[in-house]
Amino acid sequence: MKQEDKELVALFAGLDTPGVSDAMDKLGLPGQCLGIMPLDNYVAPVVGPAFTVRYVSASVPPGSVGDFIDDVAQGDIIVIDNDGRTDCTVWGDIMSQYASIRNIAGTVIDGVCRDVNRALSDQYPMFTRGRFMRTGKDRVQVDSVNTPVSIGTARVVARDIIVADANGVVVVPRARAQEVAELAHKIETSESAIRKHIAEGKTLGEARALLGYHTLQRKA
Repeated sequence: MKQEDKELVALFAGLDTPGVSDAMDKLGLPGQCLGIMPLDNYVAPVVGPAFTVRYVSASVPPGSVGDFIDDVAQGDIIVIDNDGRTDCTVWGDIMSQYASIRNIAGTVIDGVCRDVNRALSDQYPMFTRGRFMRTGKDRVQVDSVNTPVSIGTARVVARDIIVADANGVVVVPRARAQEVAELAHKIETSESAIRKHIAEGKTLGEARALLGYHTLQRKA
């Protein structure tokens, strides 16, 4: 991973998708990936630059499902736009094993995957619309790599910052990453203070009023 990527990823240390989502709401930025959820509800948060892949329906004769993963850098998150298809897969056990070996940070699919036991046993982070066993070979093919894609209504440009955890996936525009991260940390600090106050006996209303809770996510 390039130094600039490492620095951007480091900005999101200690944050989760709810906090990042709140910051993006306050800044008027879209990016929440509707309908994309983790295979494992106990997955640790992952952050990384997006390596985007777009699939389309197979041509006649059919094209290849691609070996794009050879070009993915350590620490990247593979982001696959399969147009939300749930009738065939674009990811299986060989991909999970190879991604783990290469220290790829995770995979996000607007579509489904299969061979989920491999991903789970390897603790490889996967975020998808679900699972299904039927292969995508001869049904879909790679159309483009590192071009803009759509994931659950969110636009993803190559090298945007992906934040994913048990709550789902958020796409942070690369040019706004520092601004989003700084605001998300401020929101988390305020919410931590609220939790501290209620643990000490204050009412929820009192704690929220003290920290301005009702305006934390409001667009400025």
